[in-house]
Amino acid sequence: MSQQAAQVDTLFLHEHGEDVRVVANRDGGRLFHGVLELKETDAGPRPRRLRIKDGTSEDLRSPDQFVELARRAARIRISEQTSPRARDRIREMLDGYQLDAKVVRTCRFCSNAGRYSPITSETAIEADGETICPSCAREELDRELAFQGDITGDARERLEDLLLEVQDLERITNLLSGQLDPDLTKFDEISATTEDVEPVAVDSLGLHPGIQQHLESRFETLLPVQSLAVEHGATDGADQLVVSATATGKTLIGEMAGLDRVLNGKGTMLFLVPLVALANQKYESFKERYGDMVDVSLRVGASRIADEGGRFDPDADVIVGTYEGIDHALRTGKDLGTIGTVVIDEVHTLGEDERGHRLDGLISRLKYYCETGGAPDGDDTQWIYLSATVGNPSQLAEKLRANLVEFEERPVPIERHVTFADGREKIDTENKLVKRAFDTKSSKGYRGQTIIFTNSRRRCHQISRKLNYDSAPYHAGLDNRKRQRVEQQFADQELAAVVTTAALAAGVDFPASQVIFDSLAMGIEWLTVQEFSQMLGRAGRPDYHDKGTVYLLVEPDCSYHNTMEMTEDEVAFKLLKGEMEPVITRYDEGAAVEETLANVTVAGNQAKRLNDRMIGELPTKHALGKLLEYDFIDGLSPTPLGRAVTRHFLAPDESFQLLDGIRKGLDPYDIVAEMELREEQ
Repeated sequence: MSQQAAQVDTLFLHEHGEDVRVVANRDGGRLFHGVLELKETDAGPRPRRLRIKDGTSEDLRSPDQFVELARRAARIRISEQTSPRARDRIREMLDGYQLDAKVVRTCRFCSNAGRYSPITSETAIEADGETICPSCAREELDRELAFQGDITGDARERLEDLLLEVQDLERITNLLSGQLDPDLTKFDEISATTEDVEPVAVDSLGLHPGIQQHLESRFETLLPVQSLAVEHGATDGADQLVVSATATGKTLIGEMAGLDRVLNGKGTMLFLVPLVALANQKYESFKERYGDMVDVSLRVGASRIADEGGRFDPDADVIVGTYEGIDHALRTGKDLGTIGTVVIDEVHTLGEDERGHRLDGLISRLKYYCETGGAPDGDDTQWIYLSATVGNPSQLAEKLRANLVEFEERPVPIERHVTFADGREKIDTENKLVKRAFDTKSSKGYRGQTIIFTNSRRRCHQISRKLNYDSAPYHAGLDNRKRQRVEQQFADQELAAVVTTAALAAGVDFPASQVIFDSLAMGIEWLTVQEFSQMLGRAGRPDYHDKGTVYLLVEPDCSYHNTMEMTEDEVAFKLLKGEMEPVITRYDEGAAVEETLANVTVAGNQAKRLNDRMIGELPTKHALGKLLEYDFIDGLSPTPLGRAVTRHFLAPDESFQLLDGIRKGLDPYDIVAEMELREEQ
């Protein structure tokens, strides 16, 4: 004992019934602990014996050994949590041996477990009306997390960091039930940023009088990204990749360049977008804004069945179309006239698994069309690509052979928040957030409005029905008339919220102050950082709002399909901390065969040339071999079967399913239903 005593840094004493718990520390760790039994004497309390704990057994020591231990300890500390009566007895006992002790604030949980854990105002954490140390608080939090679900990784780390920051266990555990404590839910703030760009005066543009006068009636100067684009040749026919945040004015770059060329007789302007809803919205906007100077037409995917009630006119000055709508025209040999300008919005779609290869193929086929007679005489077609989210802008601009115009300004700050809630609690939380936003007006006089993103059309309707304030579902399953009504109601501030699918995130124009992620999935796939950034960028418009607000409602230990390897709480912090993925078009065998067949159909023996200049790398030789094997081509010409497959955008396996059903004499509806079922599985 005397050798141990000489090495004791701190002797810690804590109430233990009528006795005293003793903890001996050395070099920051526990050397041993035990219980000191006291006896009452005429001189006051004195040690009876010391019971040193060793696992489940005890080693009994004489009272003299405790006194020797106390005299040789560098310091003696008494727990502040010890009752006044017990503290007085301990002090009286130590005074009998002329030993000094200091009362310190400690963690009761640690003291009861035989550990010395002093705490300060910086480390003390409130828990059930008392203060405990960070280690014990983390253990209590872990117990709560285990009860709620298996919250792991970054989500757990985030909660532990908050626990140390706010020093209140109850406030942290309340987050797990959807509590909206803004000081705790706030993950970070993306500041508003500005770049020093000399604005270009509109009256200096020198465009055709029609578009020049129109622009002068709206603006005195161009916005920064527009000014940069003009400096880099946007109005002189230069090809450009414009990468800039949502609401910075990218669309007008394509409009003023394309309309100037239209009015100067340099060919039609194509404005291409990925979604029918977005095409309809752009079509109506173009007609309203420019209909007095140009003819505007619409070409969407449905045009392969019917030309949208006569709205498609191939001779129009401006054709607003979906990627698929224009590609269908190319695959079926339609004449698109002379094309002066092609604006491709949301060009980051090139990186998507399902649609990326089709946009890649469309660009190559459309360039071929323009090069073989579809461009204006004596001039090249101008290509302008627009996106808010590209992780590799320089590389993509080089592959597209376009000048890069990159502008990193964000017009308004965006606060990003994370809170935890299960599926039932999410709608209650959404109700509170929608109400709070709509009841608040910005300095510009606009109510806060919300976009709620979820992962299914059914969930859109479920959420919308349960919100107390006026709201509406908005998804691809609604007809155009209903979607337009929702857009107008939102613009008129008649709706507090729209509830939409992640699939409609790209470009749909709702001037919302707040974005809520009811789910971090798109269908049965987790969002990518790029998709997530595109969606949260919808929060906050400079002409309407002072800031944007984003809420991620995260369900611990949740996934939406058994193929999902991660859980929602893991995905949340991966998205918040992740870097933007590069836009790379990848080809599996089916995609390579589909695009090569489309290129053969459009360009015949020039198909390899089209394949070679696409963004992704196609195994052309292998794809041609498969096309011959499938009887989709004869030489370098499509067979009737190949033409049918490519005009309906069928992947090889889909065409084989259809053929098999037809040969078996199945009802067409049954064939389609079986294909849908296989796709879901």
